Amino acid sequence: MALPVLSSSAVKFRRVLAHFPQELSLAFAYGSGVFRQAGASAGHGENNMLDFVFAVDDSVTWHMMNLLKNRSHYSFLKVFGPKQINSIQNYGAGIYYNTLVPCNGRMIKYGVISTDTLIDDLLHWKTLYVAGRLQKPVKILTQNENSKLQAALVSNLKSAVTAAFLMLPESFSEEDLYMQIAGLSYSGDFRMVIGEDRLKVQNIVKPNVPHFQKLYSNILQDCPQVVYKHHLGRLEIDKSPEGQFTQLMALPRTLQQKITSLVDPPGKNRDVEEILLQVAHDPDCGFVVHQGISGIVRSSSIVQTAKTILTAGPKKSVTYSMKKLYKMTKGWLRKTS
Repeated sequence: MALPVLSSSAVKFRRVLAHFPQELSLAFAYGSGVFRQAGASAGHGENNMLDFVFAVDDSVTWHMMNLLKNRSHYSFLKVFGPKQINSIQNYGAGIYYNTLVPCNGRMIKYGVISTDTLIDDLLHWKTLYVAGRLQKPVKILTQNENSKLQAALVSNLKSAVTAAFLMLPESFSEEDLYMQIAGLSYSGDFRMVIGEDRLKVQNIVKPNVPHFQKLYSNILQDCPQVVYKHHLGRLEIDKSPEGQFTQLMALPRTLQQKITSLVDPPGKNRDVEEILLQVAHDPDCGFVVHQGISGIVRSSSIVQTAKTILTAGPKKSVTYSMKKLYKMTKGWLRKTS
């Protein structure tokens, strides 16, 4: 199954790619500059910063070429060269961001991640940083014929559905499902307390339900554990211990490890399958899954945010943080008004 490429024109986004080295295994645009969001960002899509992620097979070579072409995009780290930039990239979520970059009359932010690191995150949710972005609608700009990457993109979507099922009741709406999926990568993210609009998940989902449907409808129709009443926008899932155990066993490896560390006392060293069977019978199964996801996201978001001070430089870091705080304040005022 191919990852759906959303149909609206991507010409203006592809023009941005022309400014960068072309050795990309995957490039996509995401965020409020690409898809309309409700709330504070609504109606300001043309003014919002455009966010991109570039996956590359050889990060050192790509940064070397980009330094020759776009040296001004980098902070003071450029003086240390591409190998050191790549070393910093490998910390945290394995992605290196250049932010507040003027390009074609817009401000853009772009992250560079190695193809292997991306595939690992998609399959195993090691950090759920870029994998989390790809669980929401994105605009795919270019993608090569890497079959492992293609399979990992689809696997990530299936894993998102499975994790969401475990945290939802027996019957729920499509919008409930997409809210749960969109919230996965924000669980435990300290930026949701400081620096992000707290209604962010709702603002992402409500105007973009059709885009979520394009991503997930085939997976839902093919899933044997769900009754998908598409015409009603309702779903029913098996919440028996047996059904939940099947879902737990299908979760990405890192999340299974987080769940077992939460449940199994130190020193017991029980088999993962035995622990997940216990969790499947627990009335708080969904809460345990949520805590496991929060543990993954919390650590990667803290390290990645700390990296921003280096990768963006002090001046851009302050400017970027102030923009985030402004959005958070507008969201808070809207909620209380």
